[in-house]
Amino acid sequence: MSGSAAVTGGGGFLGGAVVDALLARGERVASISRGAYPELEARGVETLRADLADDPSTLTELLQRRGVDTVYHCAARPGVFGPARHYERANVDATARVLEACRAAGVPRLVFTSSPSVVFDGGDHVNAGPDLPYPDRYLAHYPRTKAEAERLVLAADAPELATVSLRPHLIFGPQDPNLIPRLLERADARRLRIVGDGMSEVSLTYVENAAAAHLAAADGLREDPADLHGRAFFVNNDEPVRLWQWINRILEGTGRSPVSRRVPAAAAYAVGACLELAYGALRLAGEPPMTRFVARQLATSHSYDMAPFKSACRGRYHEPVGLDEATRRTIAWAGRS
Repeated sequence: MSGSAAVTGGGGFLGGAVVDALLARGERVASISRGAYPELEARGVETLRADLADDPSTLTELLQRRGVDTVYHCAARPGVFGPARHYERANVDATARVLEACRAAGVPRLVFTSSPSVVFDGGDHVNAGPDLPYPDRYLAHYPRTKAEAERLVLAADAPELATVSLRPHLIFGPQDPNLIPRLLERADARRLRIVGDGMSEVSLTYVENAAAAHLAAADGLREDPADLHGRAFFVNNDEPVRLWQWINRILEGTGRSPVSRRVPAAAAYAVGACLELAYGALRLAGEPPMTRFVARQLATSHSYDMAPFKSACRGRYHEPVGLDEATRRTIAWAGRS
């Protein structure tokens, strides 16, 4: 398929997978990131170093010059702790500027990478659909600002700019810079504990599947926009897991002992609250080893229904890599790292 796409955060984990998928089907690709990625340039990807929260004129010029027909807005500030303004600038302000640039350049489609955390209310969600409401309050700035950005994207949907928001959950796979390395680091430091009863049901998203879903959504907006226009969808592997069983499979597959020690959910939440206060008062660097948001995430079920997305895509999306194979590939990579 011939086309011209721009990927924000194209040097990142998901953004890089979206770039790979686009190149594989013959599209011209540009990447916009804050850092330099010469490996992308070596593959024929035009790279623009820019802070997306700044004046959108530079991004607008790139989109116009390349005749971009789809923007994949994957860039974001992740994390569960830090100054509110940092998250607001990277997630809300940057998204507003990207939308401005798309309108100014006449880009007809935007696929936004959101997160299931935008609807996380602290309780269990099992096989949940995209009609979950936004909660009244958030336990961290990341989900709050991603929710604000998602609202901007969905409200921007119009005949001139079709938008859709995808919510991949716990993206993992080879080259993962976050989930798997943090898990192994905590296990090696003997700081990993099962939070709650250990039976949480959780959806995971293999990175290749997440990228395929982004392209399927863009194709759907291009050809049959009515089912996707201005809507948000969960994206994940079809099969959920028992989180701590899956974590132990990763640990054992990489030659580590499984985690068996437990901490009650209420205790983890209380510890997280105290650590957040301490880190804030003492202005300590980094993130606390536990936060209220992480405690609730680890102790509750959050699995999501892919049927609404598949239906809206009208057969354009089929899971490329099943969970068992995705886990095997990840273990093989992690064991060599």
